[in-house]
Amino acid sequence: MRDLKNKVVLITGASSGIGAALARAFGECGARVAVHYRSSASAAQSVVSQIKEAGGDAIAVQADVTESAQVDDMVTKVHAHFGRIDVLVNNAGGFVRRAPIVEADDDYIEDVFRLNARSVVAVSRRVIPLMAGSGGGNIINVTTQAARTGGGPGAGLYAACKGFVSTITRTMAKELVGERIRVNAVAPGVIETPFHDGHSSPEILKRFSAAIPMGRLGTAEECTGAFLFLASDEASSYVTGQIIEVNGGQVMP
Repeated sequence: MRDLKNKVVLITGASSGIGAALARAFGECGARVAVHYRSSASAAQSVVSQIKEAGGDAIAVQADVTESAQVDDMVTKVHAHFGRIDVLVNNAGGFVRRAPIVEADDDYIEDVFRLNARSVVAVSRRVIPLMAGSGGGNIINVTTQAARTGGGPGAGLYAACKGFVSTITRTMAKELVGERIRVNAVAPGVIETPFHDGHSSPEILKRFSAAIPMGRLGTAEECTGAFLFLASDEASSYVTGQIIEVNGGQVMP
């Protein structure tokens, strides 16, 4: 992906899991990476150090993406430091906790929606004018195979929010094509990352693994190629409004 060299990439939720793997992969391609984190400062700084040790350029930026003022401050800092933002990866998200719909109180509903759905809009609407002003760019949203299946036990609200992300990806692709901004999404399946810590028991993960044609869970590194492809204009200049599934064959839409 030669054209990713020197591109500025902002990745939300990049201190661990898929986000951290993405930050390292973009850094290896010569991109300049903004590693966002909410509370894991040391983990984010570790990712930054790994990128720099490999010859790349990176900074860590803190924000709670459920709070608009903090989102605005984060984007302002990244733009001030690098002078532009070429690629945005809306990766921040999580279960919050597993709960059936009947047990979903107002606070839980609000927390899941703000983290997984609203944040995508909040970050994107702040970055879009900057991208448009510099000639275009790429936005890659992170949805999930659960957006198609309804999710596993107690993850229905999370899955529904990711269904929103899948739909808003297509909406944004239509709205922004005139600004030379391509918008796509990647839908990971069951990936072995800290995302599942405290939420998915070994028994649940074993059951998920048994349902995957490849017979195993995926790794964060196995997700990175789809993102690099979508971020590269050389590789995917005619691709917008699409969702790439990375799930070992578990869901074949």
